[in-house]
Amino acid sequence: MTKTLFITGASSGIGAATARAAAKCGWKVALFARSEDKLKKLAEEIGTDALVLPGDATDYEAQKAAIERVVEEWGQLDAVFANAGRGTSQAGTEKGDPEDWKGMVEINIMGALHTAHAALPHLRKTTGQYVVTGSAAGRRHIQGSIYGATKWFIHGFAGNLADEMAEWGGRCMVVSPGMVNTEFFDEAKPDKLAPEDVADAVLHALEAPKRAAIREIHLMPTG
Repeated sequence: MTKTLFITGASSGIGAATARAAAKCGWKVALFARSEDKLKKLAEEIGTDALVLPGDATDYEAQKAAIERVVEEWGQLDAVFANAGRGTSQAGTEKGDPEDWKGMVEINIMGALHTAHAALPHLRKTTGQYVVTGSAAGRRHIQGSIYGATKWFIHGFAGNLADEMAEWGGRCMVVSPGMVNTEFFDEAKPDKLAPEDVADAVLHALEAPKRAAIREIHLMPTG
């Protein structure tokens, strides 16, 4: 039976790793991100079960059109992974850049909201799932961190949405990793989590039996 998954921020890191893992488990994966070249390369690697959908997650109409394309191509939408996000160039509040904050809030918060709003009418039809990338930074206080505050929003929103979706049998899960070795950081972090570790957590929720609503998976590096 067809299983379809729409992923934002799919061109690299956690998004790309999740696309690979999902495809191996039999999911058709719709790859959404700004970098069309990276998406095409990933789609070539995955094969015919990948659909390239270039676009900006901060653009609601772009996400809505992309999700509608998924339904047109594959007939249904079974799950979405709102993964697109970024940090700031300068840490802290007093020394931070308010203009930079705006861009981060647009992608970290509004991008995830856009995914939910555009996807929910389709997910209702399949009793589907919404998964979103939170962070360990959204579970504890970090000195002056505006990034962490955006992830606090995501954790609160995911809990609220889980209750909303439960009314019609849908499921919502937030995955909250600690430090992950991705392009998010300027330097490699080989002793931290790998993107594949987070992807495995996402697939655990997606593949869980209908009776099990996994609300959060929190994972931390051992190093």
